[in-house]
Amino acid sequence: MEYHTKPDVVLLSTADWDHPLWTNKQHVACSLAAVGFRVLYVESLGLRSVQAKGRDLLRIFRRLCRGLLPPRAVRPGIWVCSPLVVPGGSEGLILKINRLLLAVSIGAAKARLNFQHAWLWTYNPLTLRYLNVQDYRLRIYHAVDALQEQPGMQRQLIDNEERRLCELVDQVFVTSPQLELRLLPFAKRLRYDPNVADQMHFSAAMEVDLTSLPSDLAQIKEPRIGFIGAISSYKLDFPLIAALALHHPKWQFVFIGPTAEGEASTDLRLWDGLSNIHCLGPRQYRHLPNYCAGFQCGWLPLQKNKYTASMFPMKFFEYLSAGLPIVATRIEALEEFAAVAWLCEPQKNDFSKALQSCLRGDGPNRYQRLAIAKEHTYTARLDRMLHELKRQELI
Repeated sequence: MEYHTKPDVVLLSTADWDHPLWTNKQHVACSLAAVGFRVLYVESLGLRSVQAKGRDLLRIFRRLCRGLLPPRAVRPGIWVCSPLVVPGGSEGLILKINRLLLAVSIGAAKARLNFQHAWLWTYNPLTLRYLNVQDYRLRIYHAVDALQEQPGMQRQLIDNEERRLCELVDQVFVTSPQLELRLLPFAKRLRYDPNVADQMHFSAAMEVDLTSLPSDLAQIKEPRIGFIGAISSYKLDFPLIAALALHHPKWQFVFIGPTAEGEASTDLRLWDGLSNIHCLGPRQYRHLPNYCAGFQCGWLPLQKNKYTASMFPMKFFEYLSAGLPIVATRIEALEEFAAVAWLCEPQKNDFSKALQSCLRGDGPNRYQRLAIAKEHTYTARLDRMLHELKRQELI
């Protein structure tokens, strides 16, 4: 889609640019830059209070180092701003200090980059607490999760502020049917588009020479059932995973990603002594297709709770793009794609039967899976979003 004049975009993220799990925020920034927008990517303001542990302390140290520097160019057309704010400071005096610090940080970055009449593209439901959104020519809220349902979040505060934000912005985009149902009454304009994938990136998995898999994966016997993402107890069904590993000792369950992401701690003791569960830790985004190449199946063993009811797991289309068959918990957002995956209740027998069928090669073939994956890319979704903005005469 061509535009004669492309405005600058301030993208207010809830994730740091170099987080090992790339999400909508980084991908949308890249997609906007790819079609000619200039993007100032504002890193996470910290929706929850800091925990006195290594990971949070390391993030604080990095933020202190980067917050004193001008915005850094990370890709053509994308600059990252790392504002010095107090994490979780959304009330009282700390909020006033954070508003001032953020205004100075973003203002200085916009001046340095000569951003004028910019759009605001925000993922932060507390945006109105931190920014004067009237300073922006167009205001977009992209709701991709029910953040208030994560552990440690101020649920009522986020609920109230998100509703206010929906009422004030020009356009709301959501990524799941439940988010659409919850936010539609408060939005002037709302469009539902599911999460998508970097199809070209993950499709590289199908070209990987299987004799040159990552060494830590190659030493694990087949069949390998793989998961890539945050290993957190508010998302994954740990008892289900343990039961399946115990019931199928020859199946190897491989987990790639950080542990306890989005919560204070994750208790993995249920997996103790299960030698066929392998937690390899996070891997750089560019290496993920190489790991997918060594999986016989991608899976999403999710709990059913208020958080997962509102989510659309990004890994669904990433697995499909990598050519993998998928077994997943039956959540509402995935129902429309049941023809290309095994969707089942989070019960041992249901998952066991689905995984057995998957490993036998039953079900939809690779051609069918890839055909759906090719329809759900960041490029295609952004084009639909921009068309919607134009249709609504917002641009």
